[in-house]
Amino acid sequence: MSKGAFQEPPDWRKKLRESDRSGPTDPTDQTDQTNPTDRTKLHRPRRLRPSGGYRQLRSFQTATLIYDGTVSFCGRFVAPHSRTHDQMVQAARSGRQNIAEGSRASATSSKSETHLTNVARASLDELLLDFEDFLRQHKLPQWAKDAPEAQAVRKLGRKSDPTGRSDPSDSSDTVDQMRWARYAPWIEHKDPGNVANALICLIHQANYLLDQQIAALERAIIEEGGYREKLTAARLAERERKNRSDPTDQIKTPACPLCGKPMKQRTARQGKHAGSRFWGCIGYPDCKGTRPVEEGKNPTDPTDRSNLSDRFKGKGQNP
Repeated sequence: MSKGAFQEPPDWRKKLRESDRSGPTDPTDQTDQTNPTDRTKLHRPRRLRPSGGYRQLRSFQTATLIYDGTVSFCGRFVAPHSRTHDQMVQAARSGRQNIAEGSRASATSSKSETHLTNVARASLDELLLDFEDFLRQHKLPQWAKDAPEAQAVRKLGRKSDPTGRSDPSDSSDTVDQMRWARYAPWIEHKDPGNVANALICLIHQANYLLDQQIAALERAIIEEGGYREKLTAARLAERERKNRSDPTDQIKTPACPLCGKPMKQRTARQGKHAGSRFWGCIGYPDCKGTRPVEEGKNPTDPTDRSNLSDRFKGKGQNP
């Protein structure tokens, strides 16, 4: 091979598969090698919220077709060094990539997931205008919604998965190629008007799917709360579980001597008792009931009705 010629990198995937089949090198490793999910569970702890799985989304699959179709369209019918060429390709790419990024962000932020999905929707709207501009500026007709051609393109999207796969999350290039082949008569047409109109139909489909996706995300936030709320709820549930399992660790919370509401420990900020701990009513500032924190004394003793509000009276002592 001549100097500078391309050399194919070693097939690291093959080596990885062979190493997986060879079993553990540590004889003490008793992991069941016949069940790969056991190894996955060891290295992938359960997440509070699921994320990813964007390849199963119809919106992502349609956006992939739009991106590939736009790259092909611009390469054939738009000047390669024009700004329009770059803008159309970047808008199509943004529509696809932000769906994937939003899906991954869902693990830790409902806000980011919704925001990125909206960015994908806006990018496809920008691309839609570019294709409509192309038709108008080149004096080409735009298909009506009920035109036979538009109905034929939409009908392709209602067909079952052309791959016949049992696993819709398969990310191989073959899957995308088979889906492309279904639309090839339109996207690879020699008439730029037909190609632009077919991609416009796909953009409308993707936008409809994204609208449904955004509405579902908003409903989930309203009904189930965001990531922070779920994280707090999970932490409180875990604390309660530990308290139930070990009663000696439970903190006995007293009732407010004024209103009867639960109390929580606070720290005096000012005055001669600054820095000392005390029980303060959760209804503060409406209720200023307090109790001392005394070691060895049961704070829930119903006979203890002392009101120590005056002891910590002063601005800023009760948060």
